[in-house]
Amino acid sequence: MSLKVVQWATGGVGVAAIKGVLEHPHLELVGCWVHSQAKAGKDVGELLGTAPLGVTTTDSLDDILALDADAVIYAPLLPNPDEVAALLRSGKNVVTPVGWVYPSERQGADLRAAGEAGNATLHGTGIAPGGISEKFPLLLSVMSTGVTFVRAEEFSDLRTYLAPDVVRHVMGFGDTPEKALSGPMQKLLDGGFIQAVRMIVDEMGFAADPKVRATQEIAVATAPIASPIGTIEPGQVAGRKFHWEALVGDRPVVRVTVNWLMGEENLDPAWNFGVEGQRYEMEVRGNPDFTVVVRGFQSEYGAQDDGVEAGVVATAAHCVNSVPAVCAAPPGIATYFDLPLFSAKAAPQFRRG
Repeated sequence: MSLKVVQWATGGVGVAAIKGVLEHPHLELVGCWVHSQAKAGKDVGELLGTAPLGVTTTDSLDDILALDADAVIYAPLLPNPDEVAALLRSGKNVVTPVGWVYPSERQGADLRAAGEAGNATLHGTGIAPGGISEKFPLLLSVMSTGVTFVRAEEFSDLRTYLAPDVVRHVMGFGDTPEKALSGPMQKLLDGGFIQAVRMIVDEMGFAADPKVRATQEIAVATAPIASPIGTIEPGQVAGRKFHWEALVGDRPVVRVTVNWLMGEENLDPAWNFGVEGQRYEMEVRGNPDFTVVVRGFQSEYGAQDDGVEAGVVATAAHCVNSVPAVCAAPPGIATYFDLPLFSAKAAPQFRRG
C-alpha cells in the first residue's frame, strides 16, 4: 500500500520533492498546490518537463483539503501556520522544511492541537536547520563523552543559489549594509536556528541560558563582483555571517554559524572558505574531540550542471524520506526524538522486486 502524498509549492525544493516521491517505492503523488494561477490547472508533468503524470495542479487550499491524501510535503518560501493547521485538521500529516524542527510548548500549541483534532502529525526537517545543524551533531555525539562544545557550520558560495529575488530582496545581497542589517533575514533565520540550538542544549543537558544569542556580520565588496543578481558594486553587501550561541555563563557551549559569500575575492573583511572550500562542518569537543566535514551539497560556481543546487535536492529528500515514519507517528508534533531511524530507498534498477 502506497502512502498518498501532496506536494505544496513547486519551487526548487518542491520540484525536487516531487521527483523524490515519484521514485520512492512507498509513496504516490496525488496532488500539487501551486502559488500562481499561471501554473494552476496543469499536469504536474508539464511543470517537470516530462510526460503527463495524471496529477493536476491547483492554487486552491480547499481543493487540497478535499483530497484523499496521507501527507503533504509543505515547502513554500515562507510558512503560514493557518495553512498548516488546516491541513492537519483535514487529517493530512505534514512534513516541512520551513519550520517546527523543535518548537517550544507555546510555539507548537495550536498546531499540536490541530494535529490531534485531525489525527495527523507535523514534522519539521530539512538540511540546515533540520539536519546538519542539530540532528546529525546529536547522532554523532554518541561517539564522545563529557561534551563541552558542539558546533555546526555552513560555508556556501551564494553565487550558485539560483533564486535572484530571494538573494537580493530577502537575503540582502547587493544592498547597503544598513538595509541588510535591518532587513528580514535575521528574523527569518532565527526561528529555525534557535530551535536547532535549543534541541542540542536540551538533549545534552547543558545548563545554558534559555536565551540563545543571535549575532550577524557583513562583508562588502571592494571592487565589482559579478553574480546572478547582477554586479555587486563596491560598498554593497557581498558576504553575510549569522551566529547562534547557547551560553553557560559567558562560555559558548553550542554554536551554529552560516557563512554566505559571493565568492572569495574583493571582500572587506577578506573572508574566505579556507583550503577546504565549501562544506558543512560538525564539531564535538569532549572525549574524544572530533570534526566531521560534509561535502557535495554545494555546487561550484561556474561548473557545468543542471542548475539544481545539491543542497536543495538534499533538503527535499530529507522531507520525502521522512513521510512513512511521520505517517506512522502519534498525532501532534513529532521531532527527530519521536521518530525511528529511517533511510533513503534503493534506486528502482537496484531494488528488490
